[in-house]
Amino acid sequence: MPLPFEPLTLVHVVFSSRIAGGERHCIDLANAQAALGHRVHVIGSAGSAVAGALATGVRFHGLALPLLRGWRVAALARRLGADVCHGHLGPACKAVARVRSAARVGTLHVGYKAHHHGRLDGLVCVNRAQQAGLPAGVGMARVIYNWAPERDAAVRPTDLRAELGLAPGQLLVGSVGRLHASKGMDLLIAGFKAHAPADAVLAILGEGPDEALLRGRAGADPRIRLLGFRSDVDQALKAFDLFVSPSREEAFPLAILEAMRAGRPVLSTATQGPLEMLAGQPARLVPVGDVDALGLAIAEELARLRPLDAQQRSVTYATAAYDRANAVARTLGFYRDVMLRLASRSKPFEDEDEDEAIIAG
Repeated sequence: MPLPFEPLTLVHVVFSSRIAGGERHCIDLANAQAALGHRVHVIGSAGSAVAGALATGVRFHGLALPLLRGWRVAALARRLGADVCHGHLGPACKAVARVRSAARVGTLHVGYKAHHHGRLDGLVCVNRAQQAGLPAGVGMARVIYNWAPERDAAVRPTDLRAELGLAPGQLLVGSVGRLHASKGMDLLIAGFKAHAPADAVLAILGEGPDEALLRGRAGADPRIRLLGFRSDVDQALKAFDLFVSPSREEAFPLAILEAMRAGRPVLSTATQGPLEMLAGQPARLVPVGDVDALGLAIAEELARLRPLDAQQRSVTYATAAYDRANAVARTLGFYRDVMLRLASRSKPFEDEDEDEAIIAG
C-alpha cells in the first residue's frame, strides 16, 4: 500500500437508480475530492441518475446487472488502483467488503448492520449515537457529520406559493423526503388532516414507492398537495412557513439541515439524528409515531407563526458543525488513518485473480 499522503485514488460505490439523501452525499463528496486533486471514481448501477450529477473530474462505472456485484466491484477497484473504496448505503457497503486491494470504508447513512458493515476497515458515523452503539471488534469509527450540498444554481427561479395559488395570509406546511414508510409521510398527512387549521396547506416534495398509498390517505382534501420530485428544493423551502420531518427513523436527515440553512421553523419527530442535530436549537421535537402529538404540534406552531411577518418567522440556527470543507477534510484524514493502520499490520492483500477472471468474463 502506498504512503497515504499523495493524491489518492478513491472509489465510491452506490447502487441507486435515483438520487436521495445518501446518494447526494456520495455525489458531493466525490466531486469535492476530485476538486482537491484526488483521482475519483464512482461505481454504480448502469443508467443511474448518479452518473449525470458527477463533476467532469469524476469517472462513473456502471454495472449492468447485480449478479456477482461484490466480486465485480473488488476486481474493478483493483484495476483502478484504488487506495480507498468507500461504500454508501447497505448494498454498496456489502459489495465493498469483498475488496482486498484497498482500504474499505462505509458511511452509516441509515444505521449499522453486521452483514453490511461488519467486515469494513473503517466506518463513518453520522451521529454520536451511532458510534456509541457499534459492537466491539468493528473497524475504526469516526463521527463526521454530513452537510447540506448546494443545489444546482442553474435551476430556474420558482414561486411555490404562487404555483399553489395561496392567498397572502395562508400558511404553508412543507416536508421533503422519499415517499417510504420510514419517512412517516402517512403520519404527517393524518396529523395535518386531524388538527391543522382549515386554511393551511401541506406540500410534500419527493417520490417513492408509497406515492399511491399517500394519495389515498390524502383523499379529497384539497389542502394536501403531493408535488413529486422537485429540482427547486432550496427555493421551495424558503416558501414554507413550517418545515416538518415526520420520520419513523433518521440517522442524519439532510432535509432538516437544508431547512435550517433556509431559516425555516422546524418541527421533527425525535428520531436519532434530529435528537442530536436539534439539541439546543430553536426547533421542536415530538414523539416518534404519535399522529396526535404531531398534528397538535403543527396546529400550535401555525398559531404561533400566524401573527408574525416573514422576517419574524425566520430562524437562525448554529450550523458550524456541518461545514462542507471541514467534513471533506476530516473524511480524507480518516481515510489516511485507516490506511496507516492497515499498513502497520503488514498484512498482504489476498489474491484476486478470480475476481479479474469474473470481470473479464
